[in-house]
Amino acid sequence: MLVCPAMAEAPRATAKPASNATATRNAAVLDRLPVTDRDDYEAVRRGLVASFRDNIVDADGNTVLDIKTYDFLKHAKSPDKINPSLWRMAQLNANAGLFKVTDRVYQMRGFDLANMTIIEGDHGLIVVDPLTTTETARAALDFYARHRPKRSVVAVIYTHSHLDHFGGVRGVVDEADVKAGKVKIYAPAGFMQEAVSENVFAGTAMLRRAQYQTGAPVTRGERGQIDTGIGKVGPRGGSVSLIAPTDLVTAPYETLKIDGVEFEFQMTPGTEAPAEMNFYLPRFRALGMAENATRTMHNILTPRGALVRDARAWGRFLDDSLVRYGPRAEVMFAQHNWPTWGRERIETMLADQRDMYSFLNDRTLHLANQGLTPVAIAEAMKTLPGNLESKWYTRGYYGTLSFNSRAVYQRYLGFYDANPANLDPLPPAENAQHYVEAMGGRDRVLDLMRKAMAAGDYRWAVQLGNHLVFAQPDDQKARNTQADALEQLGYQAESSIWRNMYLTGATELRNGVQAKGGRTTPDMVRALDPAMFFDLMAIRLDADKAQGHDMTLNWVFSDLDRAFAITVRNGVLTWREGSQHAAADASITMDKETLDRINLREIDVAGAVMAGRVRIEGDAAKLRQLMGMLVTFDPAFNIVTP
Repeated sequence: MLVCPAMAEAPRATAKPASNATATRNAAVLDRLPVTDRDDYEAVRRGLVASFRDNIVDADGNTVLDIKTYDFLKHAKSPDKINPSLWRMAQLNANAGLFKVTDRVYQMRGFDLANMTIIEGDHGLIVVDPLTTTETARAALDFYARHRPKRSVVAVIYTHSHLDHFGGVRGVVDEADVKAGKVKIYAPAGFMQEAVSENVFAGTAMLRRAQYQTGAPVTRGERGQIDTGIGKVGPRGGSVSLIAPTDLVTAPYETLKIDGVEFEFQMTPGTEAPAEMNFYLPRFRALGMAENATRTMHNILTPRGALVRDARAWGRFLDDSLVRYGPRAEVMFAQHNWPTWGRERIETMLADQRDMYSFLNDRTLHLANQGLTPVAIAEAMKTLPGNLESKWYTRGYYGTLSFNSRAVYQRYLGFYDANPANLDPLPPAENAQHYVEAMGGRDRVLDLMRKAMAAGDYRWAVQLGNHLVFAQPDDQKARNTQADALEQLGYQAESSIWRNMYLTGATELRNGVQAKGGRTTPDMVRALDPAMFFDLMAIRLDADKAQGHDMTLNWVFSDLDRAFAITVRNGVLTWREGSQHAAADASITMDKETLDRINLREIDVAGAVMAGRVRIEGDAAKLRQLMGMLVTFDPAFNIVTP
């Protein structure tokens, strides 16, 4: 089932203060980084037209986003519970409002996780990446209209296929205007397939893991969630939408004129998203880098889960941007964080980030070819080479060297580290029971944890605690001790999402799982191609229940003139398009709208048959039997406990 992100309830237990070891470790960060450099504090406010302080609400008056919850970041000195480098980034990302990037190019920042860029065309507005929800996108556009001449939106550009860059499209345009040709929507080739599939096939697991990555269950504050590295947390609830593109950019480089403004598009598939593109505006000498060059090291593999990205290709595309646009650009902006002004600074940043992603790829493979395993490689790659380590925009506020090096290893060699001892490991709970027994039992493990924590060795403490919690998940003292250890690692983390994941784990150990499921997103369901529907059906099929219930079904979508042959055999569902079984158990005919309504649970199969929306020839019981063997996934599954 397709869902949009949802926030969890605030935690009940109180977070602990920073330990002496954590405070000391965080204080030492100030000695390693150029904290007196205030250039970014000036750049992040450059071009400010008006600050945004409003509370964004939905139609029922529920808060969707309130930037004021981050007011605690106004304190000049970083607390001992936050890595000073991350504190600096969190302060910078808390600047919200309407900003002038250059002549006729504006950004709305702080209205959502991403930025919405508005380019003033000759007759109307060109909106780039309309945020996650209709509420945040509409609020951003309304705020723009308070301070700039109010004009109609004549075009929308989706730079890539991630939810926070297209989900608010209905907040800025009416689909009727798109269908009438009054509004064009541009996107990179493959956009629809990638935008929908990422949220379908592993969507439930990804949603749950995203709650850890964003720190959704954790309160805002010095002991809680402060940032995501590329912006603040996304909206709480709200309505996610999607309108299909009218025009796709397909060539590696393609020039289009949109409302009198010339765009030079650069396709960058396989970088930050499978379908992504940059663009250059020659008239304004402005380079839009989508999410390919933000103010942080990005993820090669997101902790929420996704296809592993190609660090090698990422570096090469950045080099292409450097060569093609670097000498011409006077300002470079992305759909997260803040812009860079000046040709020399732009070229340096592009070159630095090119080197960073290339290093991630090449150094990982260099060490892998010497026999190092993923964990050993991650431990060996503690710093970036040369002066990259001292650049703020290569710091690991979002992605990290540790996580990214393991992602590169996975891309080329898979998850297996070649050690036969890891070919068939025991499942976590059983493995944990053996470890706890071998270490001398529960009390002995708790004692070892406390000693490790007293010594500031929290990484070892959480490994011990993980065994104990998985062996005895109902032992609240064990859970609380593990939470205390995770919390200190969170306080020490420079990566915003590592902090979020550590603190979310601590919250759930203390209070239990409070995650909520998302809501079905109608536009995403409607965007499902019938073939993707059958792929999802195959994923949802309970193979155990399906044993002994072999069947063949013919399925026709009358309005699309598309036919499918479905086979359930050996507990596996497979399908073929463009053919039909000669002697199917049943034949089902419906239109795509009816399929969408069934997926949205607006009508069930029996009701659709009664209403004449579905016609079944043959054994109708087979379809009911198949539907009864499909599992509805629950996103509130355990992570830090078995």
